[in-house]
This record gives sequence, structure tokens and C-alpha cells, in this order.
Amino acid sequence: MDDQRVWAFEESLWTADADHYRESIDDECLMVLPQPPFVMSGAQAIEAVAATPRWSSVELSGRQIARPEEGLIVVAYHAKATKGDETYEAHCTSTYRRRAHEDWLVVQHQQTPPLTAAVEA
Repeated sequence: MDDQRVWAFEESLWTADADHYRESIDDECLMVLPQPPFVMSGAQAIEAVAATPRWSSVELSGRQIARPEEGLIVVAYHAKATKGDETYEAHCTSTYRRRAHEDWLVVQHQQTPPLTAAVEA
């Protein structure tokens, strides 16, 4: 999957409908999200995210892609998503694995909102 397709796919996970989301997430996916229960797996992760309202737009910045081996893609980025007056920001990672030619699924996703307090060194 080329870089442009990777980023289009990642953006679609924020904005597309719940059916697209269910088709794109592996049954064994692990997710860490900033709300309870925080760590989710499999169908629990799929349904938790599919049940949330989709964002109307998302900006992905600080984009990085790694391809540690054939059939595995890891992305990291900062997301700024909006719907109406609501805005959400997080630092994110996703990992995709290829099942077949041009058939990729998310096997890991994590979101960390920006820190709200200064960190002392």
C-alpha cells in the first residue's frame, strides 16, 4: 500500500460510517483509547468505536510510516478531528497487516490526548 493510500485509509477510519469501520478492523485488534475501559480487544474494540458518532473532518499531521517487514505497516501521527463545535486531538498509532493482495486490516490502534499539564524534567 503506497503512502497516499495509507493516509486516505487512516482518515477514513475517523470519518467513514460504522460499516466501513467494521470491515477495516481485525477481529484480534488491540486498542488503547482515552476513555474507559481504555484497553479493548477484538469485537469490543470494533463495536465501541463503531458506536461513536463519526467525525466530519480530520487533519493528520506529523505523519510517519514504517514498514518493518513485508505485509506490516505502522503509522504515527497527530490527529485533530472536528464535528460541529466539537474538536478532539490526540497523538495516534495504528498498525496494519496484509491478509491478501490489497486487503489490509488494522490490528492495533492507540490514541493519547495531548498532556494538559507541564511535565517537569
